[in-house]
Amino acid sequence: QEQLVESGGGLVQAGGSLRLSCAASGRTFSVNPMGWFRQAPGQERELVAAISWRGASTFYADSVKGRFTISRDNPKTTVYLQMNSLKPEDTAVYYCAAGRGYSARYSNERIYEEWGQGTQVTVSS
Repeated sequence: QEQLVESGGGLVQAGGSLRLSCAASGRTFSVNPMGWFRQAPGQERELVAAISWRGASTFYADSVKGRFTISRDNPKTTVYLQMNSLKPEDTAVYYCAAGRGYSARYSNERIYEEWGQGTQVTVSS
């Protein structure tokens, strides 16, 4: 079982950048696909980026493609989300999540079972 702690959120102006980090404690990080979700007030939670457990493959929602980059450092048991060219519509609580071990379906929201507490990202116009 993973425990996930996000950090790096905050307030930024439109066009700015933030890097979110998610530190995992647990024995299975290296075999878990990892994802970043976000939820804005009154909206459904959405998967914005995901990375396979080997780190070789990534998924991005169309809304963030070309602006966000997900990466992982298995020895440090940390996953990152670099967010560039931020827009006001990126404002949300961002959650890190760990998927079922060895799952190849990293872009499928249903495989994610462990969640962090979330970090707020606010982009001002």
